[in-house]
Amino acid sequence: MTEPLFNAHKPLAHDVLRWQRQPLQGLFAPKSVALVGASEKPGSVGQALLSNLAAGDFAGRFYPINPKHAKMAGLPTFRDLAACPETPDLVVVATPAPTVPAVIQQAAAKGVKNAIVISAGFKERGASGVELERQVAEIARRSDMRVLGPNCLGLMRPPSGLNATFAVPMARPGKVAFLSQSGALLSSILDWSLKRAVGFSAFVSMGSMLDLGWGDMFDYLSSDPHTKSILVYMESIGDARSFLSAAREVALSKPIIVLKAGRSAAGAAAAASHTGSLTGSDDVMDAAFKRCGVLRVDSIAELFNMAEALDKQPLPKGRRLAIITNAGGPGVLATDALLENGGEVAPLAQETLDALNQSLPEHWSHANPVDVLGDAGPQRYAQSLDIVAKDPHADGLMVILTPQSMSDAVGTAKALATVAPLLDKPVLASWMGGEEAGKGEAVLKAAGIPCFYYPDTAARIFNHLWRYQEELKSLYETPVRVDDGSLKGKAAVANLIREVRASGRCIMTETESKGLLSAYGITVVETRVAKTVDEAVAMAESLGYPVVLKLNSLTVTHKTDVGGVKLNLKDSAGVRGAFGEIREGVASKHGPGHFDGVAVQPMLKLEGYELILGASVDPQFGPVLLFGTGGQLVEVFKDRALGLPPLNSTLARRMMEGSKIYAALQGVRGRKAVDLRRLEEVLVELSQLILDHPAIKELDLNPLLAGPQGILALDARVILHDQAVADEDLPKAAIRPYPTEYAGAWKTRYGREFTLRPVRPEDEPKMAAFHATLAHQSNYQAYLGRVGAGDGQAHEKLLRLCMNDFDRQITLVAESGDQIVAVARLTRTGGGGRDAEFALQVSQDWQGNGLGKELFKRLVDIGRREGLHRIAAGIQPGEEAMVGLCKRAGFTVDQREGVTVASLELKAAAF
Repeated sequence: MTEPLFNAHKPLAHDVLRWQRQPLQGLFAPKSVALVGASEKPGSVGQALLSNLAAGDFAGRFYPINPKHAKMAGLPTFRDLAACPETPDLVVVATPAPTVPAVIQQAAAKGVKNAIVISAGFKERGASGVELERQVAEIARRSDMRVLGPNCLGLMRPPSGLNATFAVPMARPGKVAFLSQSGALLSSILDWSLKRAVGFSAFVSMGSMLDLGWGDMFDYLSSDPHTKSILVYMESIGDARSFLSAAREVALSKPIIVLKAGRSAAGAAAAASHTGSLTGSDDVMDAAFKRCGVLRVDSIAELFNMAEALDKQPLPKGRRLAIITNAGGPGVLATDALLENGGEVAPLAQETLDALNQSLPEHWSHANPVDVLGDAGPQRYAQSLDIVAKDPHADGLMVILTPQSMSDAVGTAKALATVAPLLDKPVLASWMGGEEAGKGEAVLKAAGIPCFYYPDTAARIFNHLWRYQEELKSLYETPVRVDDGSLKGKAAVANLIREVRASGRCIMTETESKGLLSAYGITVVETRVAKTVDEAVAMAESLGYPVVLKLNSLTVTHKTDVGGVKLNLKDSAGVRGAFGEIREGVASKHGPGHFDGVAVQPMLKLEGYELILGASVDPQFGPVLLFGTGGQLVEVFKDRALGLPPLNSTLARRMMEGSKIYAALQGVRGRKAVDLRRLEEVLVELSQLILDHPAIKELDLNPLLAGPQGILALDARVILHDQAVADEDLPKAAIRPYPTEYAGAWKTRYGREFTLRPVRPEDEPKMAAFHATLAHQSNYQAYLGRVGAGDGQAHEKLLRLCMNDFDRQITLVAESGDQIVAVARLTRTGGGGRDAEFALQVSQDWQGNGLGKELFKRLVDIGRREGLHRIAAGIQPGEEAMVGLCKRAGFTVDQREGVTVASLELKAAAF
């Protein structure tokens, strides 16, 4: 019997399934709220919360909780949560910290799933507060309750009138969600927003993030119809993996703009390697934001300016800006700000210059910035904007108006408001001046044109726009597959690291370090270790002169600091002299016990650039990779770019592009370009090495010689974590690596073999070919949605399917040869929840092999191993075979609101 096509495709609402699809629904959209700690004492937090919840526009049911009152704010008041006539969707707690665990226990017993703890006095008070937090967290975890806070201002939801904060008044409704770790800043922003008529979809004070963190908020707001962008004031990242996972998913559809406090690197600890000294925690934060498409700004003003610009204007396709102004000075200021931050002045095409010559007076600037002169009226501005906008070199436009006697601020604004909406490029404005300019600014903003008082501010906003566009674009780029052959030495490297740590050492010798690199396919210069001067001479003669001698030590990391590197030794006398000098140099600074012989290498005369590749551990994000200019002066030049593993070829190239030396690597002044493709591979191999062996604390390849003929590691240094650090306590990567444990071969009973493995980003072309085989079938896969042949977003949609965040989604593909023939997917509901929906699609030509059953079995197994509680899906009419398969596996299959739903408690699975 031919196996029917299973196409679980319809996302299921939480009221159809038996669990909540979105666990924070009760926090953001409660139908009933209980306030524990309600008070009528003037000036108290409980009184402010009572007033806000009772007197606001909240249409839900509200229950004050206070054992000393029968009635408060005209409402019946209950002694405790147990006496409440229903289980509230949300409980707000404003009682002293020592009482909070008992209140949360009451809420758990009542079945409450969302709580806000306003109370202070937790970890900020020391050990006793830490213990209180632990108790609250444990109760919440056992009962599947989600807790916001403690020590927070609360939450506002202007569209529904919910004001569960002790701040007044209520924010205006709008399309921007604002999340803040500072309650005081939140109050200040609220006051500012009311004066500026700025609205919000949500106002959330994060507090100590005992349970709910940034990732949880992003997950909810990603599907919130009231929210178009998310603004964040951040002091600490919290759960880095959750943040990156959720932010990367959400940033593809809604911008996340972060103001992160604390750019100073003063807190960075000293490190034993070059890499450690070059990696500041704030630089790592920047790299993490870029990796997940989050836009970082430097001020509160930029935070809101960017939200306005992203909401009202298209993103530029590049970094080139055309400026139209009625005065030279402001144009120069804008140009300076543009160039200082990486933007470019658009070179005007000859056709544009010709058109402007016909439209403008003789003495216009004849260049960009386009100075339309001080007597320019609305029509001249509008014509100039229309002409310049058509220039293919201009990715965005800025219009500046200064107050001159002939200026018409309002009329010019109205003229631009007519032209700008017809363009496919962003238009920013700067109306300088007083009251009249303000009237023009109001016209522009009403028309969706962001307007700024100073032109350099507008230029900086444009730079943020194109940079944000580039970062989003890089998320959609299909990487080139890098060969896995370098991973064959994984077991050998693990054994070597284990032996070194067991010996009590943390510092690996140069030869040991190079052994690690060789095992992962990174080419190293031949190196031999000599314990005596005679051995050194013999090795030098075997290798051939000239040679290099380097200190071999189990304790000294920086060889040059003790005169431990001797170059271009041309004969045995030179080798003997160098051996003695190295031994004496170490003995004079550290003692004779730190000398363990020398490493002998051939003196290579190769053309190329000295680079540094490295890895170190960031306390927030775990392993971090470094690429930049190497050599002895690496800390002086500090030319480096950072990235988070795992890397693929696209991410490796982006890292390289972030360094200054990248321009030289492409070939300059007649020198050939280095092998950039091989350099990408080396970065990917290094990334894999670090992920496979978390015991590596720091690693330097310095110098790494990069030239047209190839890439060669001349020196290497590896520092390990002390053996006292247990394996389970070794740092973990902030981004989950590729789950190789779910890959393997599978044969049908007839001998046909398939490769079943998690999807990779570079599978996008294969996935497109697979999709083409479904052209005459139902194309509404849950993992894709309809993607027709002419859909311009097909590439992005397919690539999103291929670019799994393995913490929240695992997509398996079945390959026959080089062809994808089936796809199965397991996606957590509510972002990082413990429930998941599954989907499965088998190409018509490959049904009847038992492939669908095997993939289904593996999804159940993955669900168990990932710690999921339940999985479910909707089953299409006519798919009786799938219904039978689900039943045999222990699923409950029933009809809910006209949909056939299969759901499974994983512990009950028969597979």
